Amino acid sequence: MLRCSSTQRHSKDDIDRERRRLLGAGAMALATSWLGAGSWTKERLNRRRAAEVSKTIGASPTFGTLKHIDAGVLNVGYVEMGRAERPVVLLLHGWPYDVHTYAGVAPRLESAGYRVLVPYLRGFGTTRFRSANTIRNAQQSAIAADMIALMDALDIEQVIVGGVDWGARTANIMAALWPERCKAMVSVSGYLIGNPETSGTPLPPAAEYQWWYQYYFTTERGRAGYEKYRHDFARLIWRLASPSWEFDDATFQTSAAALDNPDNVAIVIHNYRWRLKLAQGEARYDDLEGQLARAPSISVPTITLEGDANGAPHPDASAYAAKFVGRYGHRVVSGGIGHNLPQEAPAAFTQAVLDVSGY
Repeated sequence: MLRCSSTQRHSKDDIDRERRRLLGAGAMALATSWLGAGSWTKERLNRRRAAEVSKTIGASPTFGTLKHIDAGVLNVGYVEMGRAERPVVLLLHGWPYDVHTYAGVAPRLESAGYRVLVPYLRGFGTTRFRSANTIRNAQQSAIAADMIALMDALDIEQVIVGGVDWGARTANIMAALWPERCKAMVSVSGYLIGNPETSGTPLPPAAEYQWWYQYYFTTERGRAGYEKYRHDFARLIWRLASPSWEFDDATFQTSAAALDNPDNVAIVIHNYRWRLKLAQGEARYDDLEGQLARAPSISVPTITLEGDANGAPHPDASAYAAKFVGRYGHRVVSGGIGHNLPQEAPAAFTQAVLDVSGY
C-alpha cells in the first residue's frame, strides 16, 4: 500500500502513471536480459520455449537429456544419450505411449557404446508444429518423413532404427523407402506398413472386435470421448494391450503427460480415420504413399520381436516373414510380455538391437 506524507501527496493518476513507467522499464529490462541485445540464437530461444512447454505438460523424461531442434514442419523434442561420435540408434514410440517406452533400453545401449535418440512423435510430448497453419496430418508417410527430417537436422547419415506400434510402422517405412539411411532395424510385431485402399476388406469378427477403438474414433462421439477422457482411455489401452504387465500409477502418469500435447487429439483421430479412408492425407506425400501401397519388401537387416502376451491387434509372424528379404530373424519374448515390449522387456529389446547391428 502506498502512503503519502502530509507534505508530499500524489493523485491517483500520478501513481498509475508511475506504476506504468516502472512496469514498462521492468519489461524492457527483462526483454533485454533474455535477448541479450540480439545475442540470443534461435537454438537458445527454442530451448527456452521447450523448457516452458515441458513445465506446462509435465513432460520431464527420467532418462537422458531432453533436447529440441527444428526439423521439417516440427520442432522436435527428443531424449539423447551417448556421445555424438558413436553409432546412432533411433528409437520410436507408439500410441498411447511416449519416449519412456525406452527408459530401460536407452541406458543399456549407451553403456554398450551407442548414441541413442528417442524423439516424441508429432502430437506427443514437447514436439510442436512450427506453424499454426500446418495440417495436423498423421498419415503413415508423414510421420516417417518427420524422422528423416530429424536425421537431416542433426546431420546424421545413418541409424539403427527400432520401433513399436506407430514407431514400428514408421521404422518399417524408413527402411523400405530410405534403406540407405537405415543400417539395421528392430521391429515389434513385424511388418506394419498399411494401405488404406484395402481397408474396406472385412476381417473375421474376433479381429474386428480388437479394433474397437479405431471405429470409435471414426465418430465425433469418439473424438470428444478421447479428448475428455484421454488419460483414462490410455490406461485402458495399456491394460488391454499388455494384460500381464503390472505397471504402477507413477509409470503410467509419467508417459500419459505426453498426451497433453495440444495437437494429440487431432493427430490420433486423423491417424485412425486416415487408415480407413475417412480422412484425407496431403498431396505432398502422394508419391510416398503410392510406393507404400505396393507393400515394398525390406532389404535392411532386421529382427522382429513379439511378446507372448500381446493383447493388441498384430499379425502372425508367418504373414510377414517373406517381406524381409535381407538378413532376418524373428524372436518371441516370453514371460507375459505384452504390446509395449521395449518397456516391459528392455533387456530383450536391447539384445535385439545389439545383435542386428552386427548383421
